Amino acid sequence: VQLVESGGGSVQAGGSLRLSCAASGYTSRSYCMGWFRQAPGKEREGVARIATGSGNTYYADSVRGRFTISQDNAKRVVYLEINSLKPEDTAMYLCAADSPGSRGMGSSLGTRRYEYWGQGTQVTVS
Repeated sequence: VQLVESGGGSVQAGGSLRLSCAASGYTSRSYCMGWFRQAPGKEREGVARIATGSGNTYYADSVRGRFTISQDNAKRVVYLEINSLKPEDTAMYLCAADSPGSRGMGSSLGTRRYEYWGQGTQVTVS
């Protein structure tokens, strides 16, 4: 399974970005995709996840209302739209996918739930 993120960049506070995560190599159409972020010196934080089969979504309290996770299941692409960007949103944003082996481990926004990770896309807000 390969995950490739794109869409990051440098934006001014108050702006918006849409991040994309393209997945390949996954034979199942039903799995869980999550978006995480990690700022320098901080722990990786799960911000949103989507169950690709049902479309069910879940958000961290810290981002609920500003972040929206969505998918194009036919293209196997998951998006993260970020609105009203704040300087504290500055981080590397990574997408992740679970596997039958990792599913059910930890919380739905915890790193243990996810086996496959992308390289990340940088978001910088000034």
